[in-house]
Amino acid sequence: MIPKYHINLFWSGPDGAWVADVPDLQSCSAFGDTPAEIEQAIEAWLAVVREDGLPIPESAARRRGRVRASLSRCLS
Repeated sequence: MIPKYHINLFWSGPDGAWVADVPDLQSCSAFGDTPAEIEQAIEAWLAVVREDGLPIPESAARRRGRVRASLSRCLS
């Protein structure tokens, strides 16, 4: 199971897909049709960090004792 991280999630009307970034994971972002693709991006990011022997960042939301997600859907 992957740690829970805050995800900024936006709908891109021109692209017809979801765009997400994970602020706690530097340069971790995803573009896809489903939330599952976003989770796959997080898993891939964490796998690379583990392979490189780097520490896994703690979720800022967990440090504060809560987990939040923001969702914005812009309709064009």
